[in-house]
Amino acid sequence: MLDFTAIDFETANKYANSACSLAAVTMNDDRCVKEGYTLIQPPFMRFDPGNIQIHGITPDQVAHKPKFDALWDRIRPHLEGRILVAHYAVFDTRVLRSLLRTYHLEKPQASYACTVEISRRVWPDLPNHKLDTVADYLGYSFRHHQALDDARACAYIVLKAAEIVGASSMEELLDATHLTLKTL
Repeated sequence: MLDFTAIDFETANKYANSACSLAAVTMNDDRCVKEGYTLIQPPFMRFDPGNIQIHGITPDQVAHKPKFDALWDRIRPHLEGRILVAHYAVFDTRVLRSLLRTYHLEKPQASYACTVEISRRVWPDLPNHKLDTVADYLGYSFRHHQALDDARACAYIVLKAAEIVGASSMEELLDATHLTLKTL
């Protein structure tokens, strides 16, 4: 079965622990069984104008939102024991690990795969493998840099890639694309 959780973080500045939003989309086979989105107050309220321009999240919007550690008990069960996927997973997993270190939280038992890597193997002739480029190629419309929309687009890429290579599980998809799961 194609069981995975697509995640996406947006950050307030260049520091990995500055998450200001998180979304997760949990898929079982080709069905979304749960999705969630939250704004997060970063540990330090320093927003770079460039980041605000990208995602539109301002300090005022998160000033009274919980910090990541206050949300962790609700987030962790959706990640524990799961295969996580993200578009450019290096970024999203770095943000998650940084937040866990910042707040001294236990890391979930999870592995992950990257839809940039998957899309490069499945659609090698695209001009680039940015999320909006791949989604556009697949005919998927979304609001780029809105975490829930990005996570949904990421999940859609996994489903379409699995369909193209004839995979019925994440393991089969990764095997067909000569990729491996990484440990969080």
